[in-house]
Amino acid sequence: MYKIISIVAFTLLFTLTSHVQAIPAFARKYQLSCQTCHSPAPRLKPFGNEFAGNGFKMLDQVAPRYYIPTGDPALSLIRDLPLAVRLEGFLKADDDTRQKLDFSAPYLVKLMSGGELANNISYYFYFFFDERGKVAGLEDAFVMFNDVFGTPLEVIVGQFQVSDPLFKRELRLTLSDYQIYRTTPGVSTANLTYDKGVMLAYGFDTGTDLVFEIVNGNGLNEAQGNARFFDRDKYKNFAGRISQEIGKHFRLGVFGYMGWEDMFSYNAAPISANKIRFWGPDMTVSFGEKLALNLQYLFRNDSEVFESLYANQSWKNVNTQGGFAELVFMPKGDDSKWYAVGLLNYVKSDLELLNHKSASLHLGYILRRNIRLAAEYTRYENPYNFAKNRFSVGFSTAF
Repeated sequence: MYKIISIVAFTLLFTLTSHVQAIPAFARKYQLSCQTCHSPAPRLKPFGNEFAGNGFKMLDQVAPRYYIPTGDPALSLIRDLPLAVRLEGFLKADDDTRQKLDFSAPYLVKLMSGGELANNISYYFYFFFDERGKVAGLEDAFVMFNDVFGTPLEVIVGQFQVSDPLFKRELRLTLSDYQIYRTTPGVSTANLTYDKGVMLAYGFDTGTDLVFEIVNGNGLNEAQGNARFFDRDKYKNFAGRISQEIGKHFRLGVFGYMGWEDMFSYNAAPISANKIRFWGPDMTVSFGEKLALNLQYLFRNDSEVFESLYANQSWKNVNTQGGFAELVFMPKGDDSKWYAVGLLNYVKSDLELLNHKSASLHLGYILRRNIRLAAEYTRYENPYNFAKNRFSVGFSTAF
């Protein structure tokens, strides 16, 4: 009973204290509603995807007084640095922990900035002041070049998620993650989350999109050695995706990833190279603004991995597969005050500790365009088939 009382009190508290006018950076720049690009935030609408692809620039509008007039035509100096803050907090209950009930507010505090540096050159980054109780630092941080050589080619250089051309983890509405993107067998450091590299994207008028990536292949880590290199081995990893629109409601895609990485023992001496192969289809089915279904399935093979840093024997030819299905429902489309999300996750691996099954139901209410309240329930199974329950209720806002 005390859990129910605490959750209700928490929800009421943030309902009463969240009537705050707040406009994120891009909406503030163009003096438009957040609804122009998001519904609900942070989920992107098609126009929001187009806006991001154009380098955070609206082609039919000029941002008022965006650059300082310096008298130097070769200098584009932003008048005011565009900044925004994202803040989230939750009350969480989990029957698989000793604490059972936890005040997780703030759960994250993120500083974001992005905009045009010059014609067809833009930037974006965000810095985690607080991510689940620690300073996580930079995650997304890149420069984007648009319309390279006068073509639809986009080039992104910096730090991004390998899975961004598929489904963007940072823009999901649920607390539950897209588990297969972050699953990493043993001591391997390669997955489909953050990495440093280059991404090239090209879109055709036929609705065909091509993406190619070259990345370090070892996630985010500190620069090491006298050369201060981020890559810890001699290899570069490659990823690519081709997708095609089919009519107004379907998009089909195929993704592939290949690379190598040195396997390290407890004394940091490289023992062998692990060959990594990732591939799988994805699909989006949309029915106007009210209903969208996202599907992803991936197969991964690792030629050789150690289950832990101190393992004496490596595992050969490790297979891991899995995916997710996400259904987003907005009963009145853009005008919906509430929405619902269902998310199913599945991972099956030769390394049983990676096995994962979960089902999440997320309900949200849009208090303001940039403030939403949400409740989420997840039923999940651990590798030993013990079913557990997790519940959270809280808020997300950006200003």
